[in-house]
Amino acid sequence: MGDDAGAVRSAVLSLHRTTGLPMVFGGAVAGRERFRITEMVGNTTDSLSGLVIRQGSGLGGKAMALGRPVWVSDYPHAATISHDYDGPVSREGLLSIVAVPVVVRRRVRGVLYGALREPLSLADRVIATAVETVRDLEQDLAVRDEADEALARLGGPGGPGAGDQASSSTARWEEVRAVHAELRGLAEQVADPEVKARLLEASVRLATANRDDTERLPARCDGPSGPALSPRELDVLSYVAIGCTNAEAAQHLGLLPETVKSYLRSAMRKLGSHTRLEAVTAARRAGLLP
Repeated sequence: MGDDAGAVRSAVLSLHRTTGLPMVFGGAVAGRERFRITEMVGNTTDSLSGLVIRQGSGLGGKAMALGRPVWVSDYPHAATISHDYDGPVSREGLLSIVAVPVVVRRRVRGVLYGALREPLSLADRVIATAVETVRDLEQDLAVRDEADEALARLGGPGGPGAGDQASSSTARWEEVRAVHAELRGLAEQVADPEVKARLLEASVRLATANRDDTERLPARCDGPSGPALSPRELDVLSYVAIGCTNAEAAQHLGLLPETVKSYLRSAMRKLGSHTRLEAVTAARRAGLLP
């Protein structure tokens, strides 16, 4: 849960970039029945900054209560929402707004908004992009939840020192995975082919370090024994595997978030996976990731 705010921040920036909407904002849930607006791009005032939205109130509160996207083309005169927040919205000059809830395991974790300062209907493309951005955010949070739960299980009771030993082992493997991702990222930045080959070979050794001789597969991204992932697909998956959002992976690899998303979808398709978590698991089973 501690990473929700950062993940929402990345999603707000991504939505603003992909839609070109004048203002995009949102926030992570701060309680069971409310959330706080903490992230804003394109604002001209601070009227919405820190505003607490209650479930069922206003457009975002309605999206939170229903668990689905809602939108209006003329906020001040909309008859389908309560008008508890007319003052702050009016001071920002927002008229056409869409609110999309972030739902993970049937629980709302935040809300993202996109808005115009004109009373125009939002295009279907814009709403679809907003929903798609939120779906990616939901997958990011789901992967992090799974990782947190796995760590909790490994650190649970099991005899004297068992929890400490498991936690220590897990921490070491998380470090191995982080180094693996960094090596692949560095390999793409060097011009010397020999150095690049050595970095990639080191990443291969890390990818198979936890497999014994009977189960070890060639950890080649283009090998005949496993899924034919491209080098860039594996680079992206390496950062996804350590909990990075698309925006964070893009920053590490010097790519655009949209390019990262494209590589990730291609890798998921090749691995026969429907979610980011399934793709990471499949890649580890194939010896492509540590």
